[in-house]
Amino acid sequence: MRAASFSLLSTTLLLVGGAVAGSHGKSAECSAVDASIVAHSGQPVGSEVKNGNVTLYITKPDKKNPRTKARANTAVLYLTDVFGIALPENKLLADSFARAGYLTVAPDLFGGSPAPGDINVPGFNTTAFLAAHGPAATDPIIASTVAYLRDQLGVTRIAAPGYCFGGRYAFRFVASGRGVDVGYAAHPSLLESGEIAAIAGPVSIAAADGDTLFNAQARAAAEAVLLGTGQKYQVDLYSGTQHGFAVRANVSDESQRWAKEEAFLQAVRWFDRFFVKG
Repeated sequence: MRAASFSLLSTTLLLVGGAVAGSHGKSAECSAVDASIVAHSGQPVGSEVKNGNVTLYITKPDKKNPRTKARANTAVLYLTDVFGIALPENKLLADSFARAGYLTVAPDLFGGSPAPGDINVPGFNTTAFLAAHGPAATDPIIASTVAYLRDQLGVTRIAAPGYCFGGRYAFRFVASGRGVDVGYAAHPSLLESGEIAAIAGPVSIAAADGDTLFNAQARAAAEAVLLGTGQKYQVDLYSGTQHGFAVRANVSDESQRWAKEEAFLQAVRWFDRFFVKG
């Protein structure tokens, strides 16, 4: 792990009776993970399969990785931003979760028609796109993927990291009976207070201090609702970052690269906290 940088302001709230989340008691073999597993470029190593009419990007951990055995029957349900699994950075982050020892599945949330890489291109209507991909359209895709993980792949525990658009759905599926055990959201968008209040499991948030969609007021409101849920939670704030940094950071900038990697490690350590014993 590289040395801490003053480019990161980490305001971590880990509350359940004042207890601090950590990995104390876990073996080094099971808990050790660092930024070297985060892929920023290169070719994705997973594969695409069909589950009904939904395309899934699946990437599997190396069976020889000592972390893999400790995470047996556990999966990461990767919920993308509006750029979907067509965006290489999303597949590369999914691959990074696999290198951390987790079977990882990312559903295509947009039926093969995600937002363009530049949402400001002429002719693309962001408002219409989001209206077409609200909960009525998106929830069934995620629910079918949860069922696939449990019924077809034999998964018994599911963690859901959600990015931007997907962050809202990480919260929605940690609600009772939705099938996700632990959630994580990086710079979530469109997240409603009722969705936060409904969580039935632990959640972690990675926020950007320059995020106009999840700004200081939205963070404060989210924290107030989280406190009332009685669930374990964590909120980390990264300085010098904008909305989207945990996926599409400018990795040639040391501050952004460090924040992206730390946000990924935040998710892995959060999942490990609840899934890895010993």
